[in-house]
Amino acid sequence: MLNGTGVKIFTGTSHPELAEIIARRLGLPLAKADVTKSGIGETSVRIAESVRENDVYIINTGCGAVNTSLMELCIMIHACKIASAKRITAVVPLFPYARQDKKDKSRAPITAKLVANMIQKAGCDHVITMDLHASQIQGFFDVPLFAEPSSILYIRTHFDLENVVIVSPDAGGAKRATSIADRLGVDFALFHKERKKANSVSRMVLVGHVKDKVAILIDDMADTSGTLCLAAHHLTEAGVAKVYAIVTHGILSGNALENIEKSVLEKLIVTNTLPQKENQAKCSKIEVIDIGPVLGEVIRRSHYGESVSKLFHEVPY
Repeated sequence: MLNGTGVKIFTGTSHPELAEIIARRLGLPLAKADVTKSGIGETSVRIAESVRENDVYIINTGCGAVNTSLMELCIMIHACKIASAKRITAVVPLFPYARQDKKDKSRAPITAKLVANMIQKAGCDHVITMDLHASQIQGFFDVPLFAEPSSILYIRTHFDLENVVIVSPDAGGAKRATSIADRLGVDFALFHKERKKANSVSRMVLVGHVKDKVAILIDDMADTSGTLCLAAHHLTEAGVAKVYAIVTHGILSGNALENIEKSVLEKLIVTNTLPQKENQAKCSKIEVIDIGPVLGEVIRRSHYGESVSKLFHEVPY
């Protein structure tokens, strides 16, 4: 918990529930700010209490109306900056435009870098975000985090590790999955996948031994969930006993919920970097891990100048 002196926690409109969880973890009330929208869609922000010489944390995530959430964040940062805040940290669990992280064809923008520049120019000193889509984006930020401790704790408390195999649904996520497998001391497998177009997987090849094991797919996000459902199907054909999936960001767009419900997945475990109540009501297979306490502890350590990386290298039991 924080002593409360010199620290202010603000939230935008994208995920106030998570902000409340973080504030409770820190033992602080949410600071007051009025966020409104005009008839033509312009966002207006008024910081309703003094932030002079305070350590300010602004919580807003990239969900729902993503562009609105991003503008809210930038305007709130700017408002606190010109109100003489000592330090401003943006807490963005799901970073907007994180998948547009490279120039993959002619005249394509690197939008993730543009968003990082926008936040910095608005007056932000640090950014705390979770499980960026690609590791190279970490160079844009000060404090990129991982949901790894929460995932490891969940696996330890819900599975018999002797029968578990950690599976990455693609080669890009192999490092994330192998890190978890190594810390748990279990086997690892991965899929090589080929895409003909974005969000559509044409072919998947399994590399590794999974027969008679409980397979746990690990990924950073589930959007349409096509990859996870297809991977689960291939794992079942390869002879696994059961298939689960753990992802950090449950975007779950389009027919994702229907696909998951019809799939061979026993459960899809997601964190609450995005609101999940509606998704849980529509799909019985979704379970949520609360990462509010982890983000709260990161904020506490950041404020007191303690090591943040140590938190993510301690093995939870």
